[in-house]
Amino acid sequence: MNIVNAKKKTHPKFNVPNQGAVNRSRVKDSWRKQRGIDNKKRVKKAFAGAEPTIGYGNPEQLKGMRANGRKTVVVQNVQQLKEVIENPDMTDYDVTLASALSRRKRIEMVKLAEKNKLRVTNGGVR
Repeated sequence: MNIVNAKKKTHPKFNVPNQGAVNRSRVKDSWRKQRGIDNKKRVKKAFAGAEPTIGYGNPEQLKGMRANGRKTVVVQNVQQLKEVIENPDMTDYDVTLASALSRRKRIEMVKLAEKNKLRVTNGGVR
């Protein structure tokens, strides 16, 4: 498979039965496996909608890949960013800064990454 031209699969929305009903406001819309003995979704009735299965998975080469065809690496400090910069195998990676970074460190790391032509996925400083 040519990874450059490959595109991740799409899948239907895996809705939870009765999630939108007025008397079922307690039901969250995030997916939960149905376990009731009479549940229509569990016995795979077509009208109940799609259920997550192994067939919706992407090929191994595309797992963890962003829409631009690059993988990401999470960086938590300046030393890790320098290791990414020095490593020649990391040329096809985008950098994601850890959420616990302070504004000062985040600004410093974004400048260092831009200087070395690395793309930072969450480089916007608040």
